[in-house]
Amino acid sequence: MNHPLPALGLAAVPGRRRRTLDLAREIEQRGFSGIYCPSFGDGLALCEALAFTTERIAFGTSIQPIYYRQPEEYAQTVSFIHELAPGRFRFGIGVAHEPSLAARGITAGRPLADTRTFVERLRAAPRAGEQPPLVLATLRRRMIALAAEIADGLVFANAARSHMAFSLRALAEAGGDRAHFFVGNMIPTCVSDDLEAARAVNRKTLSSYALLPNYRNYWREAGYGEEMDAVERCVAANAPERIGACLSDQWLDDTTIAGPPSRVREELARWFEAGVTTPILVPSSTAGGQFEAFAELFGVFN
Repeated sequence: MNHPLPALGLAAVPGRRRRTLDLAREIEQRGFSGIYCPSFGDGLALCEALAFTTERIAFGTSIQPIYYRQPEEYAQTVSFIHELAPGRFRFGIGVAHEPSLAARGITAGRPLADTRTFVERLRAAPRAGEQPPLVLATLRRRMIALAAEIADGLVFANAARSHMAFSLRALAEAGGDRAHFFVGNMIPTCVSDDLEAARAVNRKTLSSYALLPNYRNYWREAGYGEEMDAVERCVAANAPERIGACLSDQWLDDTTIAGPPSRVREELARWFEAGVTTPILVPSSTAGGQFEAFAELFGVFN
């Protein structure tokens, strides 16, 4: 079965922001299906720039933490972007993770209740203008059900492909309209003829996520209890440097994409077949930084 090109994850860092916008234009010209921006480096600011520097490609935040700003302030910004790029921008929101919140002196509340309240206030903001489609960051079934109720889509990050059918059943059970519902997943991706070297890059990327209890609970639900038990022993021993060794190749291949171009294309097709309508590849490289990673990824789809 033929599938469209994936979407790509893009962040802008100090000193390379203008070059990042040039890269965004190249992503559009090459026919990729979207650009989705993490909160790192202010993804919402990057989305505003994309409204001006691109013409056709879909884009959005993936994700913008709900605790960083007031919903009424977000409403003004996202309606502005939506007006500039009608039909192209999605506002992806989520509760983020405890370390990023703690660094800002923020304490998270109740994720489901706080997300519902945020959305209500966002949509009720006075004199903001028309709001863009809203996408909720999800992992577990209760947040998926909430997305089906109040949002226009959902996005995972680092989800397990083997667990996707189970997760998406919660969407159907909640009455979600899959025909018009955005289903995305941010997938760490490393292109290299050396499969083990590419896996090592992805393993390093996800080791930090294994420190987070909500991810461990999700991956345990997905069938990786042995790996998560080993990670928790490392956490208890204050030995985070040993976490990577706890993460099996089976787990890694279920949550990331690695290897030579042919394998990357095959693995991407499996994500589409698992029900993810918009796989969002987040590239890393064995040989360099972000721009090298994108060059390698472009070579996969020439």
